[in-house]
Amino acid sequence: MQPQQETKSNPDIQGSTKGILKYLGPALITSALVLGPGSLTLSSKMGALYGNQLLWIVLVTVIFMMIYTEMSTRIGIAAKSSFIQVIKNRWGRWGGLLIGIGAFLVTASFQAGNSIGIGVAASAIVGLSPEVWIIVLTIVGVSLLFAKDFYNILEKAMLSLVLLMLLSFLVTVFITKPSIGDIGSGIIPSIPAGSLGLIIGFTATSFSIVGASYQSYLVKEKGWKRDVAKQGIKESYLGIFLLGLISALVMIAAAAVLKPEGIQVNSIEEMGIALEPIYGNWATVIFMLGLFGASFSSLMGNATIGGAMISDGFGFGSKLHNMKVKLGIIAVMLFGSIVALIFGGSPVTMIIFAQAVTIIVVPFIAVALLVVANDETIMDDLKNTWFKNVLGILGLIVLVILAINNVINIFLS
Repeated sequence: MQPQQETKSNPDIQGSTKGILKYLGPALITSALVLGPGSLTLSSKMGALYGNQLLWIVLVTVIFMMIYTEMSTRIGIAAKSSFIQVIKNRWGRWGGLLIGIGAFLVTASFQAGNSIGIGVAASAIVGLSPEVWIIVLTIVGVSLLFAKDFYNILEKAMLSLVLLMLLSFLVTVFITKPSIGDIGSGIIPSIPAGSLGLIIGFTATSFSIVGASYQSYLVKEKGWKRDVAKQGIKESYLGIFLLGLISALVMIAAAAVLKPEGIQVNSIEEMGIALEPIYGNWATVIFMLGLFGASFSSLMGNATIGGAMISDGFGFGSKLHNMKVKLGIIAVMLFGSIVALIFGGSPVTMIIFAQAVTIIVVPFIAVALLVVANDETIMDDLKNTWFKNVLGILGLIVLVILAINNVINIFLS
Protein backbone atom coordinates (compact mmCIF):
# COMPACT_ATOMS: atom_id res chain seq x y z
CA MET A 1 0.00 0.00 0.00
CA GLN A 2 2.82 2.42 0.80
CA PRO A 3 4.21 2.68 -2.76
CA GLN A 4 0.72 3.44 -4.06
CA GLN A 5 0.32 6.23 -1.50
CA GLU A 6 3.65 7.78 -2.51
CA THR A 7 2.65 7.73 -6.17
CA LYS A 8 -0.62 9.48 -5.40
CA SER A 9 1.00 12.13 -3.21
CA ASN A 10 3.58 13.06 -5.82
CA PRO A 11 1.96 12.43 -9.22
CA ASP A 12 4.07 15.01 -10.99
CA ILE A 13 7.41 13.48 -10.06
CA GLN A 14 6.72 9.77 -10.36
CA GLY A 15 6.95 7.79 -13.55
CA SER A 16 9.55 10.02 -15.19
CA THR A 17 9.67 7.82 -18.26
CA LYS A 18 6.19 8.97 -19.24
CA GLY A 19 7.54 12.22 -20.59
CA ILE A 20 10.16 14.91 -20.23
CA LEU A 21 7.53 17.38 -19.00
CA LYS A 22 7.27 15.37 -15.76
CA TYR A 23 10.59 16.90 -14.71
CA LEU A 24 9.53 20.51 -15.28
CA GLY A 25 8.37 22.56 -12.32
CA PRO A 26 10.31 24.87 -9.98
CA ALA A 27 13.38 25.28 -12.22
CA LEU A 28 11.12 26.01 -15.17
CA ILE A 29 9.71 28.94 -13.23
CA THR A 30 13.23 30.03 -12.29
CA SER A 31 14.44 29.95 -15.89
CA ALA A 32 11.32 31.78 -17.12
CA LEU A 33 11.67 34.61 -14.62
CA VAL A 34 15.40 35.03 -15.35
CA LEU A 35 14.84 35.02 -19.11
CA GLY A 36 13.36 38.49 -19.50
CA PRO A 37 13.65 41.33 -22.04
CA GLY A 38 17.03 42.38 -20.60
CA SER A 39 18.82 39.09 -21.20
CA LEU A 40 17.21 38.69 -24.63
CA THR A 41 18.25 42.24 -25.58
CA LEU A 42 21.85 41.44 -24.71
CA SER A 43 21.66 38.15 -26.64
CA SER A 44 20.41 39.92 -29.77
CA LYS A 45 22.95 42.73 -29.40
CA MET A 46 25.85 40.27 -29.07
CA GLY A 47 24.64 38.40 -32.14
CA ALA A 48 24.22 41.61 -34.14
CA LEU A 49 27.71 42.89 -33.31
CA TYR A 50 29.80 39.73 -33.03
CA GLY A 51 27.83 37.00 -34.79
CA ASN A 52 28.13 33.67 -32.98
CA GLN A 53 31.53 34.40 -31.42
CA LEU A 54 30.03 34.86 -27.94
CA LEU A 55 27.89 31.72 -27.80
CA TRP A 56 30.41 30.29 -25.33
CA ILE A 57 29.36 32.79 -22.65
CA VAL A 58 25.83 31.35 -22.76
CA LEU A 59 27.28 27.91 -21.99
CA VAL A 60 29.45 29.21 -19.13
CA THR A 61 26.60 31.21 -17.60
CA VAL A 62 24.23 28.25 -17.81
CA ILE A 63 26.72 26.00 -15.99
CA PHE A 64 27.05 28.43 -13.07
CA MET A 65 23.29 29.02 -12.96
CA MET A 66 22.71 25.25 -12.97
CA ILE A 67 25.06 24.74 -10.03
CA TYR A 68 23.40 27.34 -7.81
CA THR A 69 19.86 26.42 -8.85
CA GLU A 70 20.56 22.75 -8.13
CA MET A 71 22.16 23.73 -4.82
CA SER A 72 19.05 25.72 -3.92
CA THR A 73 16.87 22.75 -4.91
CA ARG A 74 18.66 20.51 -2.42
CA ILE A 75 18.38 23.17 0.29
CA GLY A 76 14.65 23.44 -0.32
CA ILE A 77 14.30 19.67 0.01
CA ALA A 78 16.58 19.20 3.03
CA ALA A 79 15.93 22.27 5.21
CA LYS A 80 12.98 22.20 7.58
CA SER A 81 12.41 25.96 7.21
CA SER A 82 12.84 28.46 4.38
CA PHE A 83 16.27 29.60 3.17
CA ILE A 84 15.98 33.03 4.81
CA GLN A 85 14.86 31.51 8.12
CA VAL A 86 17.87 29.16 7.99
CA ILE A 87 20.14 32.19 7.51
CA LYS A 88 18.44 33.99 10.42
CA ASN A 89 19.12 30.99 12.64
CA ARG A 90 22.80 30.93 11.64
CA TRP A 91 23.69 34.63 11.32
CA GLY A 92 20.91 36.48 13.07
CA ARG A 93 17.92 38.53 11.94
CA TRP A 94 20.02 41.01 9.96
CA GLY A 95 21.21 38.32 7.56
CA GLY A 96 17.69 37.32 6.59
CA LEU A 97 16.57 40.95 6.34
CA LEU A 98 19.48 41.80 4.04
CA ILE A 99 18.52 39.01 1.65
CA GLY A 100 14.78 39.77 1.76
CA ILE A 101 15.06 43.54 1.36
CA GLY A 102 17.82 43.19 -1.24
CA ALA A 103 15.76 40.77 -3.33
CA PHE A 104 12.77 43.13 -3.18
CA LEU A 105 14.77 46.21 -4.20
CA VAL A 106 16.55 44.47 -7.08
CA THR A 107 13.37 42.90 -8.52
CA ALA A 108 11.39 46.12 -8.16
CA SER A 109 14.14 48.20 -9.80
CA PHE A 110 14.19 46.05 -12.95
CA GLN A 111 10.43 45.39 -13.11
CA ALA A 112 9.77 48.36 -15.39
CA GLY A 113 11.67 46.65 -18.20
CA ASN A 114 9.34 43.65 -18.01
CA SER A 115 6.30 45.95 -18.15
CA ILE A 116 7.66 47.71 -21.22
CA GLY A 117 8.36 44.35 -22.86
CA ILE A 118 4.81 43.03 -22.49
CA GLY A 119 3.38 46.34 -23.69
CA VAL A 120 5.49 46.51 -26.84
CA ALA A 121 5.05 42.81 -27.68
CA ALA A 122 1.27 42.81 -27.21
CA SER A 123 0.98 46.04 -29.21
CA ALA A 124 2.95 44.57 -32.11
CA ILE A 125 0.84 41.39 -32.14
CA VAL A 126 -2.65 42.70 -31.48
CA GLY A 127 -2.56 46.47 -31.86
CA LEU A 128 -3.48 49.28 -29.44
CA SER A 129 -0.82 51.25 -27.59
CA PRO A 130 1.82 49.62 -25.37
CA GLU A 131 0.54 51.69 -22.43
CA VAL A 132 -2.90 50.08 -22.69
CA TRP A 133 -1.40 46.60 -22.63
CA ILE A 134 0.86 47.43 -19.67
CA ILE A 135 -2.24 48.34 -17.65
CA VAL A 136 -4.34 45.40 -18.87
CA LEU A 137 -1.69 42.73 -18.39
CA THR A 138 -0.63 44.06 -15.00
CA ILE A 139 -4.27 43.72 -13.90
CA VAL A 140 -4.28 40.17 -15.31
CA GLY A 141 -1.10 39.37 -13.35
CA VAL A 142 -2.53 40.74 -10.11
CA SER A 143 -5.79 38.83 -10.69
CA LEU A 144 -3.92 35.52 -11.08
CA LEU A 145 -2.56 35.94 -7.55
CA PHE A 146 -6.04 35.45 -6.14
CA ALA A 147 -6.75 32.22 -7.98
CA LYS A 148 -7.47 29.20 -5.79
CA ASP A 149 -4.06 27.56 -6.32
CA PHE A 150 -1.67 30.26 -7.47
CA TYR A 151 1.43 28.03 -7.52
CA ASN A 152 -0.10 25.51 -9.95
CA ILE A 153 -1.36 28.34 -12.15
CA LEU A 154 2.10 29.95 -12.05
CA GLU A 155 3.75 26.65 -12.98
CA LYS A 156 1.37 25.98 -15.89
CA ALA A 157 1.66 29.58 -17.09
CA MET A 158 5.46 29.41 -17.05
CA LEU A 159 5.44 26.08 -18.90
CA SER A 160 3.20 27.58 -21.58
CA LEU A 161 5.27 30.76 -21.86
CA VAL A 162 8.60 28.90 -22.03
CA LEU A 163 7.23 26.60 -24.74
CA LEU A 164 5.94 29.69 -26.56
CA MET A 165 9.40 31.27 -26.38
CA LEU A 166 11.11 28.07 -27.47
CA LEU A 167 8.81 27.55 -30.45
CA SER A 168 8.91 31.22 -31.46
CA PHE A 169 12.70 31.50 -31.46
CA LEU A 170 13.17 28.06 -33.03
CA VAL A 171 10.99 29.14 -35.94
CA THR A 172 12.93 32.41 -36.14
CA VAL A 173 16.24 30.53 -36.35
CA PHE A 174 14.78 28.14 -38.94
CA ILE A 175 13.70 30.95 -41.28
CA THR A 176 16.99 32.84 -40.90
CA LYS A 177 19.08 29.78 -41.95
CA PRO A 178 22.21 30.34 -39.81
CA SER A 179 25.63 28.90 -40.61
CA ILE A 180 26.21 25.64 -38.71
CA GLY A 181 29.97 26.17 -38.93
CA ASP A 182 29.72 29.61 -37.32
CA ILE A 183 27.57 28.21 -34.54
CA GLY A 184 30.14 25.49 -33.80
CA SER A 185 33.03 27.94 -33.74
CA GLY A 186 31.15 30.14 -31.27
CA ILE A 187 31.54 27.50 -28.56
CA ILE A 188 35.30 28.17 -28.49
CA PRO A 189 35.92 31.01 -25.98
CA SER A 190 37.11 34.29 -27.45
CA ILE A 191 36.73 37.94 -26.46
CA PRO A 192 36.40 40.11 -29.57
CA ALA A 193 37.51 43.72 -29.26
CA GLY A 194 34.86 45.81 -27.53
CA SER A 195 32.78 42.84 -26.37
CA LEU A 196 33.78 42.72 -22.69
CA GLY A 197 30.98 45.04 -21.56
CA LEU A 198 28.35 42.86 -23.23
CA ILE A 199 29.88 39.69 -21.75
CA ILE A 200 29.73 41.23 -18.26
CA GLY A 201 26.17 42.48 -18.80
CA PHE A 202 24.90 39.13 -20.09
CA THR A 203 26.55 37.22 -17.25
CA ALA A 204 25.08 39.57 -14.64
CA THR A 205 21.60 39.28 -16.18
CA SER A 206 21.50 35.53 -16.83
CA PHE A 207 23.44 34.30 -13.77
CA SER A 208 20.76 35.45 -11.34
CA ILE A 209 21.71 34.37 -7.83
CA VAL A 210 18.48 35.90 -6.49
CA GLY A 211 16.49 33.73 -8.91
CA ALA A 212 18.55 30.67 -8.01
CA SER A 213 17.98 31.19 -4.28
CA TYR A 214 14.21 31.42 -4.80
CA GLN A 215 14.31 27.90 -6.25
CA SER A 216 14.38 26.60 -2.65
CA TYR A 217 11.06 28.35 -2.00
CA LEU A 218 9.48 26.91 -5.15
CA VAL A 219 10.58 23.42 -4.11
CA LYS A 220 8.79 23.87 -0.78
CA GLU A 221 5.68 25.16 -2.56
CA LYS A 222 5.82 21.99 -4.65
CA GLY A 223 6.05 19.87 -1.50
CA TRP A 224 9.12 17.87 -2.56
CA LYS A 225 10.81 15.64 0.01
CA ARG A 226 14.08 13.70 0.12
CA ASP A 227 12.61 10.74 -1.78
CA VAL A 228 12.44 12.85 -4.94
CA ALA A 229 15.83 14.57 -4.63
CA LYS A 230 17.23 12.87 -7.75
CA GLN A 231 14.25 13.91 -9.85
CA GLY A 232 14.47 17.44 -8.44
CA ILE A 233 18.14 17.73 -9.36
CA LYS A 234 17.46 16.54 -12.92
CA GLU A 235 14.59 19.01 -13.16
CA SER A 236 16.82 21.89 -12.06
CA TYR A 237 19.37 21.08 -14.77
CA LEU A 238 16.72 20.74 -17.46
CA GLY A 239 14.95 23.98 -16.56
CA ILE A 240 18.13 26.05 -16.69
CA PHE A 241 19.23 24.28 -19.90
CA LEU A 242 16.10 25.67 -21.55
CA LEU A 243 17.09 29.16 -20.37
CA GLY A 244 20.44 28.84 -22.13
CA LEU A 245 18.94 27.29 -25.26
CA ILE A 246 16.49 30.15 -25.75
CA SER A 247 19.21 32.78 -25.22
CA ALA A 248 21.41 30.97 -27.73
CA LEU A 249 18.59 30.83 -30.31
CA VAL A 250 18.10 34.61 -30.08
CA MET A 251 21.83 35.22 -30.50
CA ILE A 252 22.02 32.83 -33.47
CA ALA A 253 19.05 34.52 -35.17
CA ALA A 254 20.56 37.97 -34.62
CA ALA A 255 23.89 36.78 -36.02
CA ALA A 256 22.16 35.47 -39.16
CA VAL A 257 19.89 38.48 -39.76
CA LEU A 258 21.32 41.62 -38.19
CA LYS A 259 25.10 41.24 -38.49
CA PRO A 260 25.16 40.81 -42.31
CA GLU A 261 22.95 43.91 -42.64
CA GLY A 262 25.04 45.91 -40.18
CA ILE A 263 21.96 46.54 -38.01
CA GLN A 264 22.70 47.33 -34.37
CA VAL A 265 19.88 46.91 -31.86
CA ASN A 266 19.43 48.60 -28.49
CA SER A 267 16.36 46.63 -27.45
CA ILE A 268 14.85 43.22 -28.14
CA GLU A 269 11.84 44.91 -29.79
CA GLU A 270 14.14 46.31 -32.49
CA MET A 271 15.28 42.77 -33.28
CA GLY A 272 11.67 41.76 -33.98
CA ILE A 273 11.01 44.82 -36.11
CA ALA A 274 14.23 44.24 -38.10
CA LEU A 275 12.87 40.87 -39.29
CA GLU A 276 9.89 42.41 -41.11
CA PRO A 277 11.64 43.94 -44.17
CA ILE A 278 13.42 40.62 -44.86
CA TYR A 279 10.87 37.96 -43.94
CA GLY A 280 7.57 39.81 -43.73
CA ASN A 281 5.19 40.81 -40.96
CA TRP A 282 4.49 37.22 -39.91
CA ALA A 283 8.13 36.74 -38.88
CA THR A 284 7.91 39.81 -36.65
CA VAL A 285 4.69 38.52 -35.06
CA ILE A 286 6.27 35.12 -34.33
CA PHE A 287 9.29 36.79 -32.75
CA MET A 288 7.09 39.14 -30.71
CA LEU A 289 5.18 36.14 -29.34
CA GLY A 290 8.47 34.95 -27.90
CA LEU A 291 9.16 38.40 -26.47
CA PHE A 292 5.70 38.42 -24.91
CA GLY A 293 6.41 35.05 -23.29
CA ALA A 294 9.71 36.32 -21.89
CA SER A 295 8.24 39.59 -20.63
CA PHE A 296 5.07 38.24 -19.00
CA SER A 297 6.87 35.32 -17.36
CA SER A 298 9.44 37.72 -15.90
CA LEU A 299 6.71 40.18 -14.88
CA MET A 300 5.04 37.45 -12.80
CA GLY A 301 8.15 35.57 -11.65
CA ASN A 302 10.25 38.62 -10.80
CA ALA A 303 7.46 40.07 -8.68
CA THR A 304 6.90 36.71 -6.96
CA ILE A 305 10.56 36.59 -5.88
CA GLY A 306 10.55 40.13 -4.51
CA GLY A 307 7.24 39.80 -2.69
CA ALA A 308 7.89 36.38 -1.16
CA MET A 309 11.45 37.05 -0.03
CA ILE A 310 10.81 40.44 1.59
CA SER A 311 7.84 38.94 3.41
CA ASP A 312 10.03 36.09 4.65
CA GLY A 313 12.77 38.54 5.59
CA PHE A 314 10.38 40.36 7.94
CA GLY A 315 9.09 37.08 9.33
CA PHE A 316 5.65 37.22 7.70
CA GLY A 317 6.05 33.90 5.87
CA SER A 318 6.79 33.02 2.26
CA LYS A 319 3.96 30.76 1.08
CA LEU A 320 2.17 32.07 -1.99
CA HIS A 321 -1.26 31.71 -0.37
CA ASN A 322 -0.15 34.17 2.36
CA MET A 323 -1.90 37.56 1.93
CA LYS A 324 1.20 39.50 3.00
CA VAL A 325 3.21 37.68 0.33
CA LYS A 326 0.53 38.54 -2.23
CA LEU A 327 0.66 42.21 -1.22
CA GLY A 328 4.45 42.20 -1.65
CA ILE A 329 4.11 40.68 -5.12
CA ILE A 330 1.47 43.25 -6.06
CA ALA A 331 3.75 46.04 -4.83
CA VAL A 332 6.54 44.94 -7.19
CA MET A 333 4.13 44.61 -10.14
CA LEU A 334 2.50 47.99 -9.61
CA PHE A 335 5.83 49.71 -9.03
CA GLY A 336 7.21 48.39 -12.32
CA SER A 337 4.10 49.30 -14.29
CA ILE A 338 3.85 52.82 -12.85
CA VAL A 339 7.52 53.53 -13.54
CA ALA A 340 7.15 52.16 -17.09
CA LEU A 341 4.09 54.33 -17.76
CA ILE A 342 5.70 57.49 -16.37
CA PHE A 343 9.28 57.13 -17.60
CA GLY A 344 8.93 54.64 -20.47
CA GLY A 345 11.40 52.32 -18.75
CA SER A 346 13.68 52.20 -15.73
CA PRO A 347 15.41 55.57 -15.15
CA VAL A 348 19.19 55.48 -15.08
CA THR A 349 19.24 56.43 -11.40
CA MET A 350 17.04 53.42 -10.58
CA ILE A 351 19.29 51.04 -12.51
CA ILE A 352 22.35 52.46 -10.73
CA PHE A 353 20.57 52.01 -7.40
CA ALA A 354 19.76 48.39 -8.25
CA GLN A 355 23.37 47.77 -9.22
CA ALA A 356 24.56 49.30 -5.95
CA VAL A 357 22.27 46.93 -4.01
CA THR A 358 23.55 43.90 -5.92
CA ILE A 359 27.16 44.77 -4.99
CA ILE A 360 26.37 43.70 -1.43
CA VAL A 361 23.39 41.36 -1.76
CA VAL A 362 24.39 39.06 -4.61
CA PRO A 363 27.78 37.82 -3.29
CA PHE A 364 26.22 37.54 0.20
CA ILE A 365 23.43 35.27 -1.09
CA ALA A 366 25.95 33.13 -2.97
CA VAL A 367 28.07 32.70 0.18
CA ALA A 368 24.92 31.90 2.18
CA LEU A 369 23.87 29.22 -0.31
CA LEU A 370 27.33 27.66 -0.22
CA VAL A 371 27.46 27.67 3.57
CA VAL A 372 24.01 26.12 3.99
CA ALA A 373 24.63 23.54 1.23
CA ASN A 374 27.76 22.39 3.12
CA ASP A 375 26.10 22.20 6.54
CA GLU A 376 25.78 18.48 7.26
CA THR A 377 23.34 19.07 10.13
CA ILE A 378 20.89 20.57 7.63
CA MET A 379 21.73 18.75 4.42
CA ASP A 380 22.85 15.30 5.64
CA ASP A 381 23.45 13.21 2.50
CA LEU A 382 22.31 16.09 0.27
CA LYS A 383 25.24 18.37 1.13
CA ASN A 384 27.59 19.62 -1.57
CA THR A 385 30.18 17.33 -3.12
CA TRP A 386 33.71 18.66 -3.60
CA PHE A 387 33.08 19.07 -7.34
CA LYS A 388 29.97 21.19 -6.76
CA ASN A 389 31.92 23.25 -4.24
CA VAL A 390 34.64 23.90 -6.82
CA LEU A 391 32.11 25.07 -9.39
CA GLY A 392 30.22 27.02 -6.74
CA ILE A 393 33.38 28.85 -5.64
CA LEU A 394 34.22 29.63 -9.28
CA GLY A 395 30.71 31.04 -9.66
CA LEU A 396 31.20 33.11 -6.50
CA ILE A 397 34.44 34.51 -7.92
CA VAL A 398 32.54 35.53 -11.06
CA LEU A 399 29.90 37.28 -8.92
CA VAL A 400 32.59 39.12 -6.94
CA ILE A 401 34.22 40.26 -10.20
CA LEU A 402 30.82 41.53 -11.39
CA ALA A 403 30.39 43.37 -8.07
CA ILE A 404 33.82 44.98 -8.41
CA ASN A 405 32.92 46.02 -11.95
CA ASN A 406 29.76 47.67 -10.58
CA VAL A 407 31.81 49.52 -7.96
CA ILE A 408 34.13 50.85 -10.66
CA ASN A 409 31.24 51.89 -12.94
CA ILE A 410 29.15 53.52 -10.21
CA PHE A 411 31.69 55.13 -7.91
CA LEU A 412 34.95 55.46 -9.83
CA SER A 413 34.00 56.25 -13.43
